[in-house]
Amino acid sequence: MSDFKRIFNKETGEAWIETTLKGKNLLNSSLLNKGTTFTEEEREIFNLVGKLPCRVESIAEQMKRIYEQYKRYTTDMSRSIYLNSLHDRNETCFYRLLMNHLEELLPMIYTPTVSMSVKSYSREFRHPRGLYLSYPADKARIKDILKNRTHKDADLIVVTDGSGVLGIGDQGVGGMDIPVAKLMVYTVFAGIYPGRTLPIMLDVGTNNETLLNDPLYLGLRQPRIEGETYNRFIEDFVEAVNESFDHVFLHFEDFERAHAANILKKYYSQICCFNDDIQGTGVVSLSALISGSKAKGQKLSEQIIVIYGAGTAGIGIADQIVFGMVHEGLSEEEARNRIWLIDRQGLLLSQTNSLTSEQAMYAKEITQIGDWNLPNPNLIDLQTVVQELKPTVLIGCSAVSGAFNEKVIKTMQSNCDRPIVMPLSNPTERAEATPEHLLEWTDGKAIIATGSPFEPVNFKGKEITIAQCNNALVFPGIGLGVLASEATRLTDDMLWAATERLTSLSPALQSPEAPVLPSVIVGRDVSHHVALGVAEAAIKSGVSDLPIEKIKERMEHHMWNMDYLPLKSVKSIKD
Repeated sequence: MSDFKRIFNKETGEAWIETTLKGKNLLNSSLLNKGTTFTEEEREIFNLVGKLPCRVESIAEQMKRIYEQYKRYTTDMSRSIYLNSLHDRNETCFYRLLMNHLEELLPMIYTPTVSMSVKSYSREFRHPRGLYLSYPADKARIKDILKNRTHKDADLIVVTDGSGVLGIGDQGVGGMDIPVAKLMVYTVFAGIYPGRTLPIMLDVGTNNETLLNDPLYLGLRQPRIEGETYNRFIEDFVEAVNESFDHVFLHFEDFERAHAANILKKYYSQICCFNDDIQGTGVVSLSALISGSKAKGQKLSEQIIVIYGAGTAGIGIADQIVFGMVHEGLSEEEARNRIWLIDRQGLLLSQTNSLTSEQAMYAKEITQIGDWNLPNPNLIDLQTVVQELKPTVLIGCSAVSGAFNEKVIKTMQSNCDRPIVMPLSNPTERAEATPEHLLEWTDGKAIIATGSPFEPVNFKGKEITIAQCNNALVFPGIGLGVLASEATRLTDDMLWAATERLTSLSPALQSPEAPVLPSVIVGRDVSHHVALGVAEAAIKSGVSDLPIEKIKERMEHHMWNMDYLPLKSVKSIKD
């Protein structure tokens, strides 16, 4: 049985909530709690008389108080804790505050501050959210645990195993803060009602010795399971999700490189799934590259691209770039020949040891570098590649702070007047370069997109806005498009549609000096635009049977406006 049900009358456009909850139980429901804005009538009906101060406030008055409380905190961590506590007690209030101050507050609940929350998860734990599935204790009862979810209508799941969090690696059970944060972004950007979302943590151990030795660590105190044991647990989980939900969009997040691509490849045709580290990062980066290329009067397929960091994100970006170049007329082989990957082993060559199957697709033959001047043939580093290859695009997914140093950038610009440089690593302190340095070293000519948010740079008296290559510009719209269209799969053409829609909104298309991506401030408009493109592509791909007008109607239904809905009391609600 559910405690409440959200009702939408498509004929009148009205929405309300029917609930069995009353009194303190209602106040303790974060999704239904209205705090001081409960009306006199609601206080009578739901046994709240005397449980609240007598004054009935407007949501605007409530927002003023909440924002004043927030402003009293002076560190990013304390601000994040306050916001998450607000989320735990009043979700409507939380999301309205976030929307009202999006540019200021988004970094507190998402990139980059979420990395601090993840690392301190066990010591700052206050309130559980979502579901935790551990191995081996829960391997035989996954479906039973899925039934314990608070929101029975959930159809959007973000799941992690905490093994490859941002640029900080294995964080064990602390990785749960990532699905929670991602779902916050789905709601604020795409308007997806929180009652339709479910964060899940697959706790399969950790190889992080600091966590294993921490007496307050809340996760399993055992090394990560691997091999067939791990694969079977993931298989059991996906099967249970498939059986437990009629329509679901399964979003994989922050799985380490050893598993991420394999999981996506295996389950792509079995369930409607998505990996944001691979596909979301790829889409937003490709959009930035297309816009940056157009800003300097060129095509994407003319660029020579170096990706520094050939893990999950780097490979995902490379794959999307290939897809984009093929759309411009190149063959897949021609496109891959324009993309060069560097990882811990240096430039990836066909004879490089321990290549993954995904990396091997981009590894170069020794004949392709036959005439290069190689100071160290056993480790062809970034400086050598930039010197010899003369790339026009440099993308960082390495989490190596300062990797794009002055020598590298000046060498690059000596062969390319307007280089496109994208230091994408998170959190901020892991960025390969800062926008201020990039502009200084290129005399203001670099076209820049960063992974973390940076303040505008004042360069020679001109304020330059820095584009943030933020996955939040794409994954909420992709999710909304999938859910509204009831797509059975997420196809490559749907991802390409998301890329095209985002690119069409680039300020750089109107002015070559403008940012290559829209601001997160217009994230809701961007998500709606992206979602429509994704839904149209779903129909063309044959994975949605709904007509576009029906999808648009469903999209309006999905997009919650962060308002308090009227409450109606009922004796019982059937699932």
